[in-house]
Amino acid sequence: MNKLGARNLITDVDGIKIGNAEDAHVMTGVTAIVPDTAAVAGVDVRGGGPGTRETEVLNPDCLVERVDAVVLSGGSVFGLEAASGAIMALARQGRGFDVRGLHVPIVPSAILFDLANAGDKNWGDMPPYRNLGMTAVGNVEEDFLLGNIGAGYGAAAGRIKGGLGSASLVSDDGIQVGAVFAVNPVGSVLVPGTRHFWAWALEQQGEFGGLGAPEISADIPLDMPAESRLAENTTIGVVATNVTLTKSEAKRIAIMAHDGLARAIRPVHTPFDGDSIFALSTEKIELSGPRAMGVARIGAMAADCVARSIARPVYNATSLGGIPGYLS
Repeated sequence: MNKLGARNLITDVDGIKIGNAEDAHVMTGVTAIVPDTAAVAGVDVRGGGPGTRETEVLNPDCLVERVDAVVLSGGSVFGLEAASGAIMALARQGRGFDVRGLHVPIVPSAILFDLANAGDKNWGDMPPYRNLGMTAVGNVEEDFLLGNIGAGYGAAAGRIKGGLGSASLVSDDGIQVGAVFAVNPVGSVLVPGTRHFWAWALEQQGEFGGLGAPEISADIPLDMPAESRLAENTTIGVVATNVTLTKSEAKRIAIMAHDGLARAIRPVHTPFDGDSIFALSTEKIELSGPRAMGVARIGAMAADCVARSIARPVYNATSLGGIPGYLS
């Protein structure tokens, strides 16, 4: 049996903390996922327009086994610089490989497109993302808000306000799984013509309104923004577990976690999205029983957490820059 973690956040996974930083003037932000020690990592990229950094090193055939953090950022290509700020902050903490006294943290990252929102992007030669990355690492904690925060600050979910979401599950035998996502898809998180979330079947304790099952017709229309809003999207996130995994197993968890996007967003993995999921193992406990079955179980828990992490920020987000909030 699985139940909610104490916080219903990814920080219910032992060893994970989250830091957020925003720039309200620009309408953007950054989220840093920082394990207490370097974590085994994998990644799976499914969207047609991804923006990522240091994802190739996470391939199972590459040398690097563990990462010091993962950074999620707004800002499209400019937001990739947030990882540079995070690297500097982590290096000052002594994190990373020691190369003749120089600390070299490994920090993969992914970005979403929020450049077309109402924020002022006239930043000249100094986009804010490097500083936001440094600030996010400095802000790490176990509790954080959902909605207009971090990498989800300027995000939109189809026609309504997106945001930063998180969820967790804990099994009776001690397996902890959590997810954190910046939700900015071109597709809709709502069943067309209703207030019901596509992820309704996985909702726990009324965490996104408790409306229950919607009435769904055989011919469901495709609910997407006007053409002018296309290619301004992407849903990016991290799933984590306290179970010891190999890089190959972490990648399998990331692959399975994408099922959660398919349960919560329609359509998903489009040419306009850059959907990317990282998976982290904090290596606090060992799997018991058949190993492949254990990995499959963690992947299923991760997918459920992902779907809930997509609905929760939309439910909690407030109107911003002309983008209406769900509860507005």
